[in-house]
Amino acid sequence: MAELAPQLPTAGPAAAGRRLYLLFRIGDDRYALDAGDVVEVLGLRALKQVPGTPDWVAGMLDRRGVPVPVIDMSALAGAGAAVTVTSTRLALVRYQPDSLADSRVLGLILEQATETVHYDPAAFQPYGLDNPDARYLGPVLTDTRGMVQAVRVNDMLPASVRVLLFPQTADAASGGGQA
Repeated sequence: MAELAPQLPTAGPAAAGRRLYLLFRIGDDRYALDAGDVVEVLGLRALKQVPGTPDWVAGMLDRRGVPVPVIDMSALAGAGAAVTVTSTRLALVRYQPDSLADSRVLGLILEQATETVHYDPAAFQPYGLDNPDARYLGPVLTDTRGMVQAVRVNDMLPASVRVLLFPQTADAASGGGQA
């Protein structure tokens, strides 16, 4: 993520209590991904398709011999597949919902993911909607350019998709497994 330079000061009293976020867009809307969840930001890569998964599962990436499921955030939000342009990035994030003992790496295709910014996490406020199909959408804040909504990585996948993409994890969580 070294290529993504912070936009606000990182030291001194103004930065106290702030965290770094990677901004991206879905259509005209801005979203913030906590940089603490980000392992690495890459350009787009060729992916292996995964038949039988929802359309928003873009495929699998081989990262140092480990398969990494990749989610297209634009498709997940119902906005169609992400456009393939220079500003569309593949962010590898730590994914650890309550059902997983250890974190896994999950890939997220993000449009216009070229900017980082510092925000105070306390500035994000609930937005008043309960959307059970988009639990990953967190609270919002307003800055000089409008509203920004936080994305909660650990709430990204519904249980049915988590089982498809991380089957060993599902076996371990249920006490099952292979001998």
